[in-house]
Amino acid sequence: MKILVVEDELSLQKMVKESLEREHFVVECASDFPSAMAKVNDYDYDCILLDIMLPGGSGLSVLEELKRMRKRESVIIISAKDSLEDKVLGLDLGADDYLAKPFHLAELNARVKSLLRRKQANGDTSIVLGNLVLYPDKRSASVDGKELQLNRKEFDLLYYFASNPNRLMNKTSLAESVWGDNIDQADSLDFIYSQVKNLRKKMKQAGTVPEVKAVYGFGYKLVLED
Repeated sequence: MKILVVEDELSLQKMVKESLEREHFVVECASDFPSAMAKVNDYDYDCILLDIMLPGGSGLSVLEELKRMRKRESVIIISAKDSLEDKVLGLDLGADDYLAKPFHLAELNARVKSLLRRKQANGDTSIVLGNLVLYPDKRSASVDGKELQLNRKEFDLLYYFASNPNRLMNKTSLAESVWGDNIDQADSLDFIYSQVKNLRKKMKQAGTVPEVKAVYGFGYKLVLED
């Protein structure tokens, strides 16, 4: 799952990022209004942690843009401004929750997980595609009730495919979904190819009904066969 942290206080941004990464989230960051707007315009996220007071603009304007674009990201406002007016305005603009600074990282992590659980299929945390079931909270998957053995990156890729069935994706978008801002840590996009290849092999051996198909010259997509 991919999270965007929009926070100009760099020490807090770093602590939040590291805390969420320990929970196995893919985390990207923005430190000001222009970079936040660029992120939400170019990428999709499962959740956005959004400060209201930002250099160059307001987090509320970011919320307005998300609403205008009809994007589905869950949003938690994290701000030192704790007035009722700010809370009401933020919620009216589409925010899902509000956490005032200072806060405990454990509470933030709990709120993120709770919000994502509610978002997924009206509270059902599992994703069911044919005989394949994913459990994002447990980071596990099963086929016909038997666990599908995957490493961390293979699961992240499968979760991204399962969240976007029948959507054609190239290797760059897959790399961004799994590594986020750390995409440069992958030696090359050939590593994505090898990870997808291993995932497809394991799915075939397990007899999954959904199949990750290669579209020559374009990328991959997960399809549910009749």
